[in-house]
Amino acid sequence: MEQTFGEKLKEIRRLKGVSQRELAANVGVDFSYISKVENDRLPPPSSETIEKICGVLNVPAEDLLVLARKPPAGMIEIMSSSPDALKFFQDAKSMNLDEKEWRKLGEHLKKLRS
Repeated sequence: MEQTFGEKLKEIRRLKGVSQRELAANVGVDFSYISKVENDRLPPPSSETIEKICGVLNVPAEDLLVLARKPPAGMIEIMSSSPDALKFFQDAKSMNLDEKEWRKLGEHLKKLRS
């Protein structure tokens, strides 16, 4: 079974040796908020907050963003500023891709850049 966002955040925070209070202070939220998120009593925070958390913990944001099912901050701006990017996502949406197909598409995109 896949870990929840809160479980993964708690695991990473503990591995990094950071207390809830330290994390909260560096992110700019109350420590009780971090506790509630880690214990799945609150939903995952915004993309921007997730990216701040990952910055404090010095880990890539991608894994936590995926668990939260949130796009990286700035994704909407990228899509709205590029007609081709917007068309790409509209086309992909209309195809009703399953998880395996999305994964395969991502692999193909990475190959285009290597």
